[in-house]
Amino acid sequence: MRPLSALVLITSFITVGCHSPYVATTVSNRTGHPIELLEVDYPSASFGTQNLAPGSDFHYRFKVLGSGSMKLLYTDSAHQDHKANGPFLKEGAEGLLSIAITPTGVFWQPDTTVTSGK
Repeated sequence: MRPLSALVLITSFITVGCHSPYVATTVSNRTGHPIELLEVDYPSASFGTQNLAPGSDFHYRFKVLGSGSMKLLYTDSAHQDHKANGPFLKEGAEGLLSIAITPTGVFWQPDTTVTSGK
């Protein structure tokens, strides 16, 4: 096999043959007030931000290693701590997940592929 042909074959395999599942998450602040600290816990790790302005979205992609429930922790502008339990994730979950923080609570909207896992 010629070196150029081998390179094309390897590049094609890498581009088409490899897929790493991830969950694309959007956390939305719909409270009308700033959120001072935000943390999302998922199996094996967490992510977050120091502040989230009213009407803003925070985007994050993560890979699920292990299985377990999600949890959202945040501190509002009155320095009150809040906690909301989220969906159960299995290793290999992938898809879209929306988390809306509103004046009446936290709403989790996962794709069915996110909660089914592999």
